[in-house]
Amino acid sequence: MPRIALYPGSFDPVTNGHLDVVRHAVTLCDRLIVSIGVHPGKKPLFSTEERLEMVKAVFEPVAKKAGCAFDCNTYDNLTVTAAQKAGATIMIRGLRDGTDLDYEMQIAGMNETMAPEVHTVFVPASPAVRPITATLVRQIAGMGGDVSAFVPPAVAKSLKTKFS
Repeated sequence: MPRIALYPGSFDPVTNGHLDVVRHAVTLCDRLIVSIGVHPGKKPLFSTEERLEMVKAVFEPVAKKAGCAFDCNTYDNLTVTAAQKAGATIMIRGLRDGTDLDYEMQIAGMNETMAPEVHTVFVPASPAVRPITATLVRQIAGMGGDVSAFVPPAVAKSLKTKFS
């Protein structure tokens, strides 16, 4: 039975922290699905289509190099429901610090109650990417700052275009 993992998030934008998680995740599964949560109450900087393009462009080559099948999609329901629908038995969650761990442990516990067949796997961020958040990246880019140390080159270009 293939190991299918779902890595959910908003990916607005894709950061080097997300890329770090994907580099680890592709070694844990046979198929990785990166799934973008779409919530009508939120106004992302990038459209759903733009985020799907970024996700595919940045993560697919990493998965291919590792011999891991890759797909990306969107969901607008519970994350655990999206994992079940995709046939995933692994949910990938990145952790930067203890605050992330506390929050993610609560979610993992709730998800396990709703879907005991979906196991949450925490991937600790590498030290170099721990301070990176998509929120800070958007703020820095929006104020004309250089985000090239925090995002892949294609994403930096997209941010520059978005804010020009």
